[in-house]
Amino acid sequence: MKANVHGHKETRTRTGIKILLTSLSAMVAGTSTFPIDLTKTRLQLHGESQPLSSSTRRPTNSFRVAAGIVRDQGVSGLYKGLSPAIIRHLFYTPIRIVSYENLRNLVSADGSLSLSSKALVGGISGAIAQFVASPADLVKVRMQADGRLINKGLQPRYKGLFDAFNKIVAMEGLGGLWKGVLPNVQRAFLVNMGEVACYDHAKRFVINNQISDDNIYAHTLASIMSGLSATMLSCPVDVVKTRMMNQAASKEGNVLYKSSYDCLVKTVKIEGLTALWKGFFPTWARLGPWQFFFWVSYEKFRQISGLSSF
Repeated sequence: MKANVHGHKETRTRTGIKILLTSLSAMVAGTSTFPIDLTKTRLQLHGESQPLSSSTRRPTNSFRVAAGIVRDQGVSGLYKGLSPAIIRHLFYTPIRIVSYENLRNLVSADGSLSLSSKALVGGISGAIAQFVASPADLVKVRMQADGRLINKGLQPRYKGLFDAFNKIVAMEGLGGLWKGVLPNVQRAFLVNMGEVACYDHAKRFVINNQISDDNIYAHTLASIMSGLSATMLSCPVDVVKTRMMNQAASKEGNVLYKSSYDCLVKTVKIEGLTALWKGFFPTWARLGPWQFFFWVSYEKFRQISGLSSF
């Protein structure tokens, strides 16, 4: 009996340590790559609802968007919306990473699952985590998008993190914090299929085939592969998610998109199929470094804390 109690206590302690370490690693990765995430969001919103033939719609790219932000708002403008992004990761990342590891070890003690099984476990973990963190993600997108209003000489919708939460609840109800939750969860499912599961599988492949030991080189190779696969799978859903979360109801209660499907159809019809991969480069450029910073930090923190490799 005492042995069982001690075992459960030890398991809870290890889980608590993993939650803490994932949070710290996510903060390091999120802060390091946030300017790229902001650029991606602005790029995905560029030309929204403007036909391809529109004279007011000018072609742009991630470098022009980033340069425009620095020119109009200074370097600090690249960190607009950082606080809700950090808060999001304090919920999102620990849930998805720790849940994935626990589910993986529950199914197979040595973690030797097939890629498809890991993808399913990763998708489920990511979907649950994203549902919990969706309000913070919505506020982050809204605050990032506010920079466009500042560029036009208009007042931003929100003064800060808490002002954004208060205004959204007051104008759109508590459910407004979960606007766009469906594409959000869909994206999280796909991202974690390609991100967590691919990292796990790629790292084991690199180590088992003696390409590298379990060190920073293996972690870097695995993070590059996982970031690329996650971007390919998630970019179309990410575009829909960003646009759904950015729209706020007018005073008359009208919205541009009635549903995720409506947003998808209108985007393809007005801007073309390639619009679904808008922001692909900055998305991959963010996911790659994010993966690197996160996994290298997390694996190192685990080593320092006496935990086994992920």
